[in-house]
Amino acid sequence: MEKTFRDYEAVDVSAAVKEHYRKMRKNQTVDYVQRMQKKYLTYDKPMDLWEAMGHLNKLIDVSDPDLDLPNVQHLIQSAEAIREDNRPDWMQLTGLIHDLGKIMFLWGSDEDGTSQDEQWGTVGDVFVVGCKLPDTCVYPEFNELNPDMADDRYNTPTGIYQEGCGLDKLNLAWGHDEYLYQVLSNHKENTLPKEAMVMVRYHSFYPWHTGGSYKELLNEGDKEYLELIKDFNKYDLYTKCQKIYDLEEVREYYQPIAEKYLGKGPIFW
Repeated sequence: MEKTFRDYEAVDVSAAVKEHYRKMRKNQTVDYVQRMQKKYLTYDKPMDLWEAMGHLNKLIDVSDPDLDLPNVQHLIQSAEAIREDNRPDWMQLTGLIHDLGKIMFLWGSDEDGTSQDEQWGTVGDVFVVGCKLPDTCVYPEFNELNPDMADDRYNTPTGIYQEGCGLDKLNLAWGHDEYLYQVLSNHKENTLPKEAMVMVRYHSFYPWHTGGSYKELLNEGDKEYLELIKDFNKYDLYTKCQKIYDLEEVREYYQPIAEKYLGKGPIFW
């Protein structure tokens, strides 16, 4: 029997997954996102890439209905599948690091939803803050819990944005995607191509890339983004399995690629 992914209505989806999304929808407002950007985008915590990878041995993504292994295993599974298909080395590295922003839990807090116990500010499908929440969000019945939906500035299809402004002008719910994107953008040694940065930033934006929402806000360039994300999504979603890898064993292959695109120095988180 073929495995089904992202079935949030399955009988064996834990109550924790649904509760995660309830909290995420209730708390991820325009004000919250602005506060998290100011609080976490400080770039004052130097850490070696492989040390950061190792920390994801301690984190299981509570929002994921498909995998209950430490997150580092998902990253290696994605990278190895991309490698097996002989895709470019930068894409292999992107697969290896695309969820690395989840190390935010190291300096996170329950209050912010950025700790090991409270992950609603770190993981899960993201959406645009500052405009109407679409029915393509997971558990759309939670949309009405968001205080911004009672604010006329934020509850229309375009909200605070200009029609056709494009993805890069939008503020998404705070999480590991945006965190890693901003950290890499600030990393002076980063030479990953634009395609990789798009994959990092938008891979959890399911209401857009899978649900087809936010058409009023998109521009022509976003069509290219959509093709990139759909390509990457094959490796992000459909590689999830129970196979266990040893990070140190795969490091020998990936370290030269990492040094090629990210340099040999620490990354400032």
